[in-house]
Amino acid sequence: MPGRPQILFDGNCGFCRIWIKYWKQLTGDAVDYAPFETPRPAVELVQPDGTKLSGAAAVVASLRYAPQPHWLVWLYDHVPGFPRIAEPLYRLIASHRDAAYWCTRLFFGTTIQPASYYRIAWVFSRLIGLIYLIAFASLAVQITGLIGSRGILPLARFLPAVQQRWMVPTVFWLNSSDTALRVVCWAGVAVSLSIVLGFAQRICFAIAFVLYLSLCSAGQDFLSFQWDMLLLECGFLAVFLAPTSAIVWLYRLILFRLMFLSGAVKLLSHDSAWRSLDALRFHYWTQPLPTPVAWYANLLPDWFQRLSTVGVFAIELALPFLIFLPRRCKLVAAAGFVFLQVFILLTGSYTFFNLLAISLCVFLLDDAFLGAPFRIAPASKRSGILVVVLGSLGVLQIVATVTRIPQSAEALLGLIAPYGIVNSYGLFAVMTTSRPEIIVQGSNDGTTWLDYEFKFKPGDVKRAPPWVAPYQPRLDWQMWFAALSNWRANPWFVNFLARLLQGSPEVLELLGKNPFPNQPPRYVRALVYDYRFTRNHGDGAWWSREPRGLYLRPISLDDLR
Repeated sequence: MPGRPQILFDGNCGFCRIWIKYWKQLTGDAVDYAPFETPRPAVELVQPDGTKLSGAAAVVASLRYAPQPHWLVWLYDHVPGFPRIAEPLYRLIASHRDAAYWCTRLFFGTTIQPASYYRIAWVFSRLIGLIYLIAFASLAVQITGLIGSRGILPLARFLPAVQQRWMVPTVFWLNSSDTALRVVCWAGVAVSLSIVLGFAQRICFAIAFVLYLSLCSAGQDFLSFQWDMLLLECGFLAVFLAPTSAIVWLYRLILFRLMFLSGAVKLLSHDSAWRSLDALRFHYWTQPLPTPVAWYANLLPDWFQRLSTVGVFAIELALPFLIFLPRRCKLVAAAGFVFLQVFILLTGSYTFFNLLAISLCVFLLDDAFLGAPFRIAPASKRSGILVVVLGSLGVLQIVATVTRIPQSAEALLGLIAPYGIVNSYGLFAVMTTSRPEIIVQGSNDGTTWLDYEFKFKPGDVKRAPPWVAPYQPRLDWQMWFAALSNWRANPWFVNFLARLLQGSPEVLELLGKNPFPNQPPRYVRALVYDYRFTRNHGDGAWWSREPRGLYLRPISLDDLR
């Protein structure tokens, strides 16, 4: 058609036909395509004014007519030296088209579909809304016992002690009452439901982020987990969620950081259990809240445990780089990540973390994978700014984790850290090889002691490990961390015992069994036992335990006063 540019190509070349078909989908009716009458080694672009371009210049110029800006055009225009290397690279491929054809079939298939993400964005928005719902609902039934006025770490005492308010971004500066805590949690549940149902999603994502950030900032020891930060980061970016390559790329960078840094920290810690490939011999019974499946997984032979450890390293250190390779490589990475997360989910209770990590893998897919047609998303300057800012900060977090960075860069990361918009990750850098477990007891006479039972953490050796996820019993989790050190390093633990002596209903509600239902005991104490899985269920026991001594001597309210 007169007035339109035309691409001329070798119609006898299978490699050329695959890519020309792809370019046609990108440019639509803006560019005509026709085979050479006489085959030539490079494509040519005939512009409407009659000028001709060939090779890499022709490819880039034709893609400029596409409605959606292409990453190759961006590289050509913005990366110094890229145009200079593009031509020899094109000639190299053109002179080895048979090899290029088979590489294309291996990594892309015989038909290359332009990636679109409308269905992907739809699916992820519902998944992140569901995870927000789980997180808010989980906190709603615990929050007053954790940081309420009669809770373990009262928020009303914490806020006045804060020297720099910007370091604790929370709506509770306006009101820190128990009612305010409940309102924020249930409001979070409401906006999460709205997100899942698809109503006013952008506004609801913004509200959900502010509310969850407020809870994380106020939650002190009980809301300092990596998955809380991961939810904040994913939730912040969801405010700008759109089916564009820019937003998808940022979510892929989050997934890369999560997976790669989780593997990197295991090596950087110089932990002997990981380096000797013995880590999974301990993991199943030393993790915070194992499941019944973990008991059986612990019985697997040593060779299988070591092979599994190699698999963990392969998935966390190698597969993340497939995220940035062609489509089929992304699918391989997604399969590996999902497999790892499902295995973790089956053997341990890690709240909504596994579901969130699996949700991020959605961005390694595209609409074609879900059977949806290709649609071009409009370009957005806002998305470009986000890529530059959040992408740069994300890369800086990776560098900061694996090596030393300038103080100015550390200061920048410290400045944004309280807001949770770009975080560093790395789970189980050091594998615990024993399981100290704190048993809390009360007494009225200092002689007869009765055990407080927790809802989920190990206590009674004949109680099976429970299924907990996606709910997170945050007190039970903190008890696992407290057992790894001492009570002086965990001031909250003394506050917890004080609430038991006071008979705080909100704190007692967090427990499974209160041996003093009528009135609180006069004394409480904490013992330490070494727990590990049994090798059989002959006597009905899932755990065996050996006493290790006192964690905290008997105390009374008079001692605390």
